[in-house]
Amino acid sequence: MERVTVTSGAVNLSVGFEGEGPTLLLLHGWPDTSALWDEMVGPLVNAGYRVLVPDLRGCGRSDKPTETNQYAMHHLVEDVRHILDAFDVTSVTLLGHDWGANLAWVTAAYLPERVAQLIVLSVGHPTAFRSAGLEQQIKSWYTLLFFHEGVGEAFLRQHDYDAMRHWLGHPRVEGIIEELERDGQMSAHLRWYRANIPPEAFVADPPVLPPILAPTLGIWSSGDAALSEHQMTDSAQFCTRGFKYARIDDAGHWLPLEAPELVVDTIVNFLATS
Repeated sequence: MERVTVTSGAVNLSVGFEGEGPTLLLLHGWPDTSALWDEMVGPLVNAGYRVLVPDLRGCGRSDKPTETNQYAMHHLVEDVRHILDAFDVTSVTLLGHDWGANLAWVTAAYLPERVAQLIVLSVGHPTAFRSAGLEQQIKSWYTLLFFHEGVGEAFLRQHDYDAMRHWLGHPRVEGIIEELERDGQMSAHLRWYRANIPPEAFVADPPVLPPILAPTLGIWSSGDAALSEHQMTDSAQFCTRGFKYARIDDAGHWLPLEAPELVVDTIVNFLATS
């Protein structure tokens, strides 16, 4: 895969690209880099799409600002806009997982003219997520640790990364640990949480966003320990041009690595009919 550097303000973003055809922009989440999409890029290219896979700010080959406010959501949305501009993409299919899904929702809300279709894995609409009640709040307990500088890092590193190896459940956990300890990424990744999910979010009113105008596909997996099904299915009420829901059983949180063929088939079918 070829890679280019895209500048967004003072931040340089490394973006991989492959294929020809309509453009899909794939946004990873925590604690991943663009490598999250390794199993999906080839099949999507073979299906006739050009695929863009950035390392988002703070991650992988991209710059890692040390100021927490540089990870506020409006900066992340601007990163997406600059990537689209750099590739001369006027209208894109936006696909996100985890934090990348959250970013995809917000981008579709605030840059509706740039998003033709929206596909989100695991994480529902921000308002649905924040309205999902105690079940989701309990599942989100770790965000309270991650918010506090030094505490989140210590939790993930303690007892030889025991939490990461036995709580996180990432299929590539050893590679993730190695990556997070490179170039200050452990703290850079956690700044996404610190800039966007303060502890007050547990008691504050849910955010109000502009409606989602793009046809939307939400995919959730029954083995996801961090996210409830309701926060995904309740997203339908915020999508004015249709919301399709796909539930995948026998898979955990990392759908692009645990069920890539099924996810690709679901995506291609959705794009063919939306």
